[in-house]
Amino acid sequence: MMFVPSIFGDNLFDDFMSFPFDDPFFDRKPARQGRPENHLMKTDIRETETGYELDIDLPGYTKDDVKLSLKDGYLTVSAAKTENKDEKDSEGKYIRRERYSGSMNRTFFVGNAVTAEEVHAKFEDGILKLAVPKKDPKAVETRNFIAIE
Repeated sequence: MMFVPSIFGDNLFDDFMSFPFDDPFFDRKPARQGRPENHLMKTDIRETETGYELDIDLPGYTKDDVKLSLKDGYLTVSAAKTENKDEKDSEGKYIRRERYSGSMNRTFFVGNAVTAEEVHAKFEDGILKLAVPKKDPKAVETRNFIAIE
């Protein structure tokens, strides 16, 4: 016969099984870089024979909210938005007043040989479509490793 301390009751796992795992606290997804996941630019990338096609979801943004830049082989997509929703009743008193301001960006390495003129962008229905050509990568310098004694 096994003796169980009386602080656990009849079964050691009774208290564990009654733990509130269905609490919303345990259902949260971790934030990435201090941002919730719904603020990430969800991106689909397809490789073709001549380049890459990127589809970046930007729902709620307009073409004017999105900026593209290419520097040192890195293509950066930035989106910023400011929104005000003011609703007043017939007497001019506020019923609701909400403000939102936010921005996000994402960077892709496309290579130093790609120029801004070669990248084609189109924005429609909340999706930014980019076409980036493939370029032959520059030869990587080989390194001679030294043995450690």
